[in-house]
Amino acid sequence: MKVFFCIVLVAVVAVNGQSYPNRPSYKPPAYPSPSYPTYPKPSYPSYPKPSYPSADYAKPAYPQTYETPSPYDFAWEVKDAYTYNNYNHQETGDDKGYVSGSYSVDLPDGRKQTVAYKADDYTGYVADVKYEGEAKYPENKPAPYKPAAYPEYKPVYSSPTYPKPAYPKPAYRNDYPAPSYPSYRPPSYPSYPAPKYPTRY
Repeated sequence: MKVFFCIVLVAVVAVNGQSYPNRPSYKPPAYPSPSYPTYPKPSYPSYPKPSYPSADYAKPAYPQTYETPSPYDFAWEVKDAYTYNNYNHQETGDDKGYVSGSYSVDLPDGRKQTVAYKADDYTGYVADVKYEGEAKYPENKPAPYKPAAYPEYKPVYSSPTYPKPAYPKPAYRNDYPAPSYPSYRPPSYPSYPAPKYPTRY
């Protein structure tokens, strides 16, 4: 077994060490360098920069007019004891724009509010508020809840009455001919001799 293994090993070494005299050789292929066409650089026409005329509009002239305030004086008053409405307003104004006036109103808490004011273009609106009387807040005592009394509703229905339908009595025809049925001869069957069976021994 050892001798066979040594022979195989020597044969493998001999094969690997053998040289081939006509061993092929390859050269890398040579490709020509690609050539690309050249195009001239594009030229674009030049346009002059547009010029726009400057907008020269004459500024409109408006006449400056100042309206002189007209003097006025008004006053009104509402007093309705049933609805507890009691208020008034009076105001006066002169030709220089000076306004003064006052108004008063009864408040829900029992007091009376009076506002005296004046106003002009220099000091603006200035008011002086005064109250007369003492605020009173009565205790709220709600009345006990009592459901409303509604009459008892009892619907009354009457039995509907429908009319009795009337249908006409059907009429049947008696003039149909009596049916006729075909007659057939009774069937005839062939007669066969009685069978004979061999006697058992």
